[in-house]
Amino acid sequence: MTLMRLTRACAVLLACTGFSTVALAHNPMCECKEIPGEQIQCKGGFSDGSGAPGVTLDVIGYDETILVPGKLGEDSTLTFKKPSAEFYVLFDAGPGHVVEIDQADIQPQ
Repeated sequence: MTLMRLTRACAVLLACTGFSTVALAHNPMCECKEIPGEQIQCKGGFSDGSGAPGVTLDVIGYDETILVPGKLGEDSTLTFKKPSAEFYVLFDAGPGHVVEIDQADIQPQ
C-alpha cells in the first residue's frame, strides 16, 4: 500500500468514527403493588434510572377491555382502585418498550 493510500484509509477511518454513535439501551421497567384501601400503585421507568412521566399505563381486563385508562404522573406513578374483574397492567412506552404485569404478580406492599 502506498503512503497516499494509507493516509487516505486512515482519514476515512477517522471520519467514520466521528459519525458513530453510542447506543445506550434503556429497557422499560414497571412495578405494581397493592397498597391499603384496595388500591394498586404502579411505578414505571427505564433501566438507565430515568422516569417515565406521561407514559401510558392502562389496566386491561382479560377480555381486552380497558378498565382504567391512564398515564403516569410527574413522579412516574399511577394509583388506581383494584378492579373486581381479572386484569393486567400494560406499561407502553412505544414499540419495543412494553411491560405487562398480570394481577397474580401484584403483591401487597
